[in-house]
Amino acid sequence: MEQEPLIFSGTSSLELTVKICEYLGLQQGVIDEKKFSDGEIWVKFKDNIRGRDVYIIQSTQPPAENLMELLIMLDAAKRASAKRVTAVIPYFGYARQDRKDQPRVSISAKLVANLITVAGADRVITMDLHAAQIQGFFDIPFDHLYASPIFTVLFKEKIEDLIVVSPDIGGIKLARSYANKLNAEFVVIDKRRPDHNVVEIMNLIGDVENKNVLLVDDLIDTGGTFVAAVNALKKNLAKKVYGVATHPLLSGEALKKIEASDIEKLYVTDSIPLKSNKSSKIVVRTASGLFAEAIIRSNRNESISSLFEIDKDKL
Repeated sequence: MEQEPLIFSGTSSLELTVKICEYLGLQQGVIDEKKFSDGEIWVKFKDNIRGRDVYIIQSTQPPAENLMELLIMLDAAKRASAKRVTAVIPYFGYARQDRKDQPRVSISAKLVANLITVAGADRVITMDLHAAQIQGFFDIPFDHLYASPIFTVLFKEKIEDLIVVSPDIGGIKLARSYANKLNAEFVVIDKRRPDHNVVEIMNLIGDVENKNVLLVDDLIDTGGTFVAAVNALKKNLAKKVYGVATHPLLSGEALKKIEASDIEKLYVTDSIPLKSNKSSKIVVRTASGLFAEAIIRSNRNESISSLFEIDKDKL
């Protein structure tokens, strides 16, 4: 008889895990977690997980304790004789350093991949990686989900003269997928980065005059790139600008920048819990259904390709 999956949450994904378990009609597993006085993490699974299919949900955005907590939970599950341990990572942190583009720097995405594998993960499920090639850093099964079905339903045949815009050259594939789903054209913004979290808009490759714009990105950190893109689009006579960003890091003054910008609405997922949402322009869409479907299909050893086919509406 097939056993139900056991689902546990780290501290960075508590609310999302509750929604996933509600979607699946399952009881969330219980973890006893404590910290020593110096901050060292201690974890114990209170449920018997021997021979079971275990899913640990934890995003790995800063602080680094989120990543460390995931690694410790993976190790504990493996040592408790779980049959299969899957790391469900809604936001895969440390993914922006995916290649050695300067001398004497780390490829942190590869390092994190190694850590997760060595800690005991048998499989990884994540969503909208910053760089898709990170999948190749893993020697274990890897399921890469896309958030596009969560957002495209909001715009399909609902906004006239819609055009999709990528804020940089690296986002062309993502923008094209949205454009295909929405039967719209897409435009690319050419930018350069003189330093970390600093951006300069160079050129707009395409025409947005008298068009409603959907600006698509995988994440927003300080908001500098995103707001600069909005300003560039308005300068080029775009009508209304809407935004989609899967992962709302929103560090520093990002919320204030977005609130003060000319964007109509910014749609994000709950892959990262918002620290504080004082902006009336930000709307959160849950990714719980997407992850729940991936978990249950993985548990049943069914194909989940329909969930990470970018050009198919499923959720």
